[in-house]
Amino acid sequence: MLKIKTLLAALGLAAVAATSMAAELTGAGATFPFPIYAKWAEAYKAKTGHSMNYQSIGSSGGIKQIKAKTVDFGATDAPMSAADLDKEGLVQFPAIIGGVVPVVNIEGIKPGQLKLSGELLADVFAGVIPKWNDKRIADLNPGVSLPDAAITVVHRADGSGTTAVFTDYLAKVNANWKSTVGAGAAVKWPAASSVGGKGNEGVAANVSRIKNSVGYVEYAYAKKNNMSHMNLRNQAGQFVAPDDETFAAASASTDWSKIPGMSIYLTNAPGAKSWPITGASFILMFKEPTNKANAAEVMKFFDFAFKDGKKMATDLEYVPMPDATTDFIRKSVWNKVNVK
Repeated sequence: MLKIKTLLAALGLAAVAATSMAAELTGAGATFPFPIYAKWAEAYKAKTGHSMNYQSIGSSGGIKQIKAKTVDFGATDAPMSAADLDKEGLVQFPAIIGGVVPVVNIEGIKPGQLKLSGELLADVFAGVIPKWNDKRIADLNPGVSLPDAAITVVHRADGSGTTAVFTDYLAKVNANWKSTVGAGAAVKWPAASSVGGKGNEGVAANVSRIKNSVGYVEYAYAKKNNMSHMNLRNQAGQFVAPDDETFAAASASTDWSKIPGMSIYLTNAPGAKSWPITGASFILMFKEPTNKANAAEVMKFFDFAFKDGKKMATDLEYVPMPDATTDFIRKSVWNKVNVK
């Protein structure tokens, strides 16, 4: 009996020790990559026992949280400049590539049925085109029944990397948008009829709720919520649909190793198959982390994601980072993080 009690006590201590050794990682930021980070976290915990708690609060929030050292990593779709990274003592690397897509709630309009150019898309979001049956929209969409209805613009209410990617594109393709609204994580939306939503989740919910509305979300949210996305005319003059192939085409010519801080927008990329509003989502970490053990585990988590999480990414219509890029991240970015 004593031997059994001793054995049970030993097993109990072993279980406590195993539990205490399990890492609990924390991250916060961009809502754009949340669906894939959640998938990766679930798979990583099943494999290693280590958990990753990610708060989908928007890119601006992610940058604030990492600067305040309240999380192990921050996440942003609006990349920090190399100068700002050096100033804050941070490193940055892209974790995943995806696409921002315009979505509509118009009765009878199916996904991909409505086509727009980037210039017209900007005019819609600026309120310059106030109704769906505007002649310029109708001319691009012969045979499509467009209502004589006012357009409600749905945008992000929080500081957002998705907004930064979206407005970066609009500023590149529409001179009036560039001069009057500009680009950034938060802008002043000019349309008379506009509604804000928090996160990609909030924008998706509002577009689904408001008839004759238009918004912009990461493609995984459009797919998950069965939303009607637009097809867009790209820089090459071709109308393309959003999917992992067109996102990959937009990022194909990027040599990440030659970009200071790996800081780049992938919008309005050349190529006949390129989706014009493609972007990467970035991870921020301190070069001298407060919790070195957790910082080391964060890199192990993303190493797992890069190696074993590719199919999970493509299943959600994201594009995994190319092997050459992840090799560069391991050798030239993660080596700057002091975990010893």
